[in-house]
Amino acid sequence: MGQSQTSCFDESRFRDIIEYYDATRFDYQVAWLSRENPAIHFGFYDHRADRHAAALENTNLVLAELAGLQPGWRILDAGCGKGGSCLWLARHLEARAVGITPVRHQVEEARRLAAGAGLSEQVSFRQADYCNTPFEEGSFDCVWACESLCHAPEKAAFYREAYRLLRPGGRLVIAEYVRSGRPLSPAGETLLLGWLNRWAIPDIDTCNEHFEHAQKAGFGQFQIRDCTSYTWVSLKNLHKIARRWLWADYLLYGLGLRSKAQHNNIIGSIRQFRALHQNLWFYAVITAQKPGG
Repeated sequence: MGQSQTSCFDESRFRDIIEYYDATRFDYQVAWLSRENPAIHFGFYDHRADRHAAALENTNLVLAELAGLQPGWRILDAGCGKGGSCLWLARHLEARAVGITPVRHQVEEARRLAAGAGLSEQVSFRQADYCNTPFEEGSFDCVWACESLCHAPEKAAFYREAYRLLRPGGRLVIAEYVRSGRPLSPAGETLLLGWLNRWAIPDIDTCNEHFEHAQKAGFGQFQIRDCTSYTWVSLKNLHKIARRWLWADYLLYGLGLRSKAQHNNIIGSIRQFRALHQNLWFYAVITAQKPGG
């Protein structure tokens, strides 16, 4: 897979995201991740998965099915976290996967997990900006973004870069939080941003905005599916966990034993579910295809 020399990664531009994931890594490890799948995403519950660990893994299967992925494809995981999806794609689809994230400790952990699984020849990880990657045009069969596009200040830039990276006929698949509208009521905007900004997310886009980004980038066969019903249990579980530990968080935060980013993670998790209850956003899977091939 060729690499361009025209793109470089500037860690300082991702200070908020890096601080958030550095500060909350222990919280995710204790409350969310499974040994089978180090997934920093929500789980899909259906006839194949009715438990937390299985639902986390099932998210990968659902995205792969909706994108129509084929064995042996070259896949870019844009915002790979600790590499859970890359490892799943390598195991189950014999994919050659590249994971990118601006968070250094995630790259290190993903590489360690890949080595432990004997998959270092199939997967690789590096720090990079998924809106401005170091890879050559047409390097991938699929660009995959699972709950990571939300962190981009300009979603349109991601769609343009994904289009550049895909070969003709290549697929784009995104799991994303989507706004119900813009603007919302003043109270709705306050609640929504009260969640997003605490998770180092500047804003999220509407269905129409995603469609416009994809269309302007050149994509065809754009589809957006409301998958909230499949992720509802997972979203509710996070809310329960946050509520359960809220008292301890306030105590430890007041004593200076938890950082502001850690405190914000708990508060944001509670506000996320409140915003969902008020229909301010929904959980979507987006697919699109680069013409040709």
